[in-house]
Amino acid sequence: MNSARVRRLALCALLTAIALTIFVVEAQVPLPVPVPGLKLGLSNVVTLFALAALGWKEALAILLVRIVLGNLITGQMMSLFYSLAGGILSFVCMALILRVLKQNQLWVAGVIGGIAHNVGQTALAVAVTRTPALFAYFPVLMLCGILTGALTGLSAQILRQKLRRFFP
Repeated sequence: MNSARVRRLALCALLTAIALTIFVVEAQVPLPVPVPGLKLGLSNVVTLFALAALGWKEALAILLVRIVLGNLITGQMMSLFYSLAGGILSFVCMALILRVLKQNQLWVAGVIGGIAHNVGQTALAVAVTRTPALFAYFPVLMLCGILTGALTGLSAQILRQKLRRFFP
């Protein structure tokens, strides 16, 4: 294995550890909102950064490991499926939109990702529970997806700009 591949693998491991740590810490801090399971999704900063800096394969691996290990560590195994549904839909939407955005527009991908994450989780919740009334949370979830997506996207954009010399 050449040094560039070892460096890339080590970087993926480091980003995975950072994302996992953020995920676990965030799971311990409930938000004072009336929507169950609502989180800021701060670990998505790492996913979006990895997507922009490393590419979709590495970013997807980081996302999947973070979701699986994060839910195992926090003991939220039922949340695993909701996290996967939201995370994968969010990832696909961000990866597709990044093909047309410039590097100084990562915040837009964050917003798209935040919205898609909530769409994926809500769709799965309605399908599993067969309770369309869950869509009543949708306006609040969309607003939160836009706000938190902008926050995580802007954070990833700033991180990308600051670390550009390490990730050409």
